[in-house]
Amino acid sequence: MKNIAVIGAGTMGNGIAHTFAQNGFKVNLIDVSEASLKRGMDTISRNLDRMVAKEKITEADKTATLANISTFTKILNGTQKADLVVEAATENLNLKLRIFKELDETCDENTILATNTSSISITQIAAATTKPERVIGMHFMNPVPIMALVEVIRGYNTSHEVTQTIMELSKKLGKTPVEVNDYPGFVANRILMPMLNEAIETLYNGVAGVEEIDTVMKLGMAHPMGPLQLADFIGLDVCLSILNVMYNGFKNQKYAPCPLLVNMVNAGKLGVKSGEGFYDYSESKKAEKVSRQFK
Repeated sequence: MKNIAVIGAGTMGNGIAHTFAQNGFKVNLIDVSEASLKRGMDTISRNLDRMVAKEKITEADKTATLANISTFTKILNGTQKADLVVEAATENLNLKLRIFKELDETCDENTILATNTSSISITQIAAATTKPERVIGMHFMNPVPIMALVEVIRGYNTSHEVTQTIMELSKKLGKTPVEVNDYPGFVANRILMPMLNEAIETLYNGVAGVEEIDTVMKLGMAHPMGPLQLADFIGLDVCLSILNVMYNGFKNQKYAPCPLLVNMVNAGKLGVKSGEGFYDYSESKKAEKVSRQFK
């Protein structure tokens, strides 16, 4: 595998493109607009600058990484020669089904089609194609260039050959791949999201405040980041989407999103991406507790 296409230049997509390019792969980064692509490339450049400043890479490494990335606004143009396509679009089933239907029509029959979905069924996504055996989940963790884990999710029809190829490819990226089966939330989010939801329930029920809950989990459980701040970092809309996928998939009340989470998303308080969630990010990058009651 030499040629990689990544669909989506947002947080996950640009991180995936960065990681492949830094490891010597030729990457086509695809998004719907030039503005989105510019934001994605600017983010990659800034992240590479941080790595140079920390002496993890050289200026020459940065230049080579950026030179390995080309940008496109059309899936057809960006995927024609791809050995692997990694879809990292918004966590929306209908959008992903449309993308995979188009990929099925435009890509070579030997191209592997991967999705970075954090919870949606690989089997369901693969059903939009005529080659479900070549569709697989490749769930990177955020921030992609730093986090070692890749969940490799095998759909009902995913072939053993494709699974092994993606496992080996992940290792070439310096990642640790873990093969999991195709059930809602997979492993990471099936365990993580109920914990975050319970932290939100604890706040909603008035047991403790934002900083108190996060401090207990950081100092008592040795978590590097409290659950409420982590939810802000992930995006409260993403957390809600994943919980809804698990709730609908399992029909189990323990996955039902907390009403406070629902209300905050409806109010546009999505965390870091919107400038406010459980903390206020509007004036500095250091999180400050929002000065209001959560009910």
